[in-house]
Amino acid sequence: MARNPAAQTAFGPLALAAIEQHEPPDKRLVNDDLAARFLPAPTRWLVAALRPAPLRRLLMAGMERSGPGLWTNLACRKHYIADKLDEALEGIDAVVVLGAGLDTRAYHLAQYTAIPVFEVDQPVNIARKAAAVQRVLGEQPRSVRLVPVDFEHDDLLTVLAGVGYRTDYRTFFIWEGVTQYLTANAVHATLAGLRPVASGSRLAFTYVRPDFIDGTNLYGAKSLYRKVRQRRQLWHFGLQPTEVAPFLDQFGWRLIEQVGPEELVRRYVEPTGRNLAASQIEWSAYAEKR
Repeated sequence: MARNPAAQTAFGPLALAAIEQHEPPDKRLVNDDLAARFLPAPTRWLVAALRPAPLRRLLMAGMERSGPGLWTNLACRKHYIADKLDEALEGIDAVVVLGAGLDTRAYHLAQYTAIPVFEVDQPVNIARKAAAVQRVLGEQPRSVRLVPVDFEHDDLLTVLAGVGYRTDYRTFFIWEGVTQYLTANAVHATLAGLRPVASGSRLAFTYVRPDFIDGTNLYGAKSLYRKVRQRRQLWHFGLQPTEVAPFLDQFGWRLIEQVGPEELVRRYVEPTGRNLAASQIEWSAYAEKR
């Protein structure tokens, strides 16, 4: 399969979620008993080798040096989106995961609801997902549809309509860890393309700060900056927290809340008793279609 630098990033967040499963249940930042199973064999072996706590702490310390607080962000953003989805589930008709990667959320949902879930991503990641689902589950759940798309060029709703999506569905859209990999044009086009979706639809997404992308403020993450901006131009789009509400408003969405590092720590880290900080680089936001 052709190497695609942005597509390769699909493995990291799922591996982190899998590693978190080695923590005692009351210490985990995120729960996902499918995460390790969806990973390719070499990564599964690495996750299994990290069962001893001292080895996990060494890995986390290395990641902390690269991007202080990002372990917390990557794990807790999943917890946050899961909470918002659980709260909204009775009032929605469909879920659309934009940039699904190897995320397992659709397959957890399929265990207890027949609500349709559309997993949208680059063709290379959709092919990986199909293979992983076949290996782990034996077949694709009837409620989950895999949708290859090019966010930079395709019309999202046209592609979704071709696999059964309807604009009168009150939809929960998930856009986790994706927007920074897109150009501003692709982000704008995606949101503009969602204008026809039903009132009451929800959007949970993450974004990174533009001052990190342009190098104005590295937030202590020089190694991460070299990786995503200097060695390879992987990250392109960012927002400041103060810009989010007016940015969404122009596309017909009302910001309900956004969650920065302090709130992530308060909600998800402090109850575990773990001593972990979160990064200012990435924030999570939640909005409703007017």
